[in-house]
Amino acid sequence: MRAKSAIFFIIIVALVGLISYSSIYGLDLGKYEIVPVQEEMKLGLDLKGGVFVLLEAQTDATGDELARKMEQAKAVIRQRVDGLGVAEPNIVIEGNKRIRVELPGVKNAQEAIDIIGKTAQLQFIDYEGNVVVTGKNVKKSEVTYSPDGTGREVPVVALEFDKEGTEKFAQATSKLAQKTNDIEKIIYIVLDEEIISNPAVTEPITNGQAIITGGFTVEEASKLATLIRAGALPVEMKEVQTSVIGPTLGLASLDKSVNAAKIGLLLIFIFMIIYYRIPGLIADIALIIYILLVLGTMTYLDATLTLPGIAGLILSIGMAVDANVVIFERIKEEIRNGKTLRSAVDSGFKRALRTVIDANVTTFIAGLVLFQFGTGPIKGFAVTLLIGLAASMLTAVFITKFLLKLVVKMNITRNTKLYGA
Repeated sequence: MRAKSAIFFIIIVALVGLISYSSIYGLDLGKYEIVPVQEEMKLGLDLKGGVFVLLEAQTDATGDELARKMEQAKAVIRQRVDGLGVAEPNIVIEGNKRIRVELPGVKNAQEAIDIIGKTAQLQFIDYEGNVVVTGKNVKKSEVTYSPDGTGREVPVVALEFDKEGTEKFAQATSKLAQKTNDIEKIIYIVLDEEIISNPAVTEPITNGQAIITGGFTVEEASKLATLIRAGALPVEMKEVQTSVIGPTLGLASLDKSVNAAKIGLLLIFIFMIIYYRIPGLIADIALIIYILLVLGTMTYLDATLTLPGIAGLILSIGMAVDANVVIFERIKEEIRNGKTLRSAVDSGFKRALRTVIDANVTTFIAGLVLFQFGTGPIKGFAVTLLIGLAASMLTAVFITKFLLKLVVKMNITRNTKLYGA
């Protein structure tokens, strides 16, 4: 039993060491390559540098109408940002009338600001370049279903025009329907000088209600309908705040944060070993596993790391250490009461469990509230805090207990002073 526990413990420590090394420096395994976590991790605007813009809608709309317009404005901004080639944009609605746009890595700040801030322009243009109707003439754009040639119901985009648009669209489609060349029948739907759809006219549309078909999926039809609505209901966006963050500032902040984290972790490792001896060493191993879990989870979820996020990570590390301190103090009490090491470990974990769970659950609830109602940096802080708390519970309640019981089974020493008592 002693030899088996020792071998198992050594294997776990070796695996933790190997994973830690590959996470820091990467690992080349021929066909497979493990990239360092630092290269895989998405960095936020405050770390990578880029452009931050806060826009405010100039409208008197309220309630559901305002919410709808803001979603449409967000969709248009998203399309423009995608056109800029920004890989990791953050576009969120703040409050009722504001949209926050973060563009990490953008080099031409003024161009990005100009493109984001201009008013949406939606136009229906015929093959000769004549504007048939504009976005202001579109009353409704929504996804519906219509039978295709086989009788199967398929997603389509249904449009409804206002009185002026109905008249203009009727005149244009009556003319185009008579064309014999298929290309000349096309009406191009253009948003911000980009063609988003090019349906062909098959018959005159005189009732102001048109249907766009084209073998859409539900997602494609929904996206097209949203873009058309966005052009139909343009909201003038006023630039409230603009900030250009240089990458030097971001990288300097990241380096300082990483160095501070290294120093803090080293001091924690030393303190735990000096004060708790063997349990402290186990806590250090569990803490390394905890950090690997958090960073691995953030990379897997494609979460963006920001300076507030680093603060949340450090706070959750403190919670993880605090959980181990509570557990080890309980174990010390049990040893002083005359229990054997095995009994003290089982009893100590059992008695400390409620305290650890209470502390983590209350903080977890606070993190959920921040995530639900916070925006930008606050949400980034909440994400890392929540991930860290979940990993903290896993390592403190299960991994630390498992490793400590392995060490006890190895029966290296019966000296209770080496267990902090």
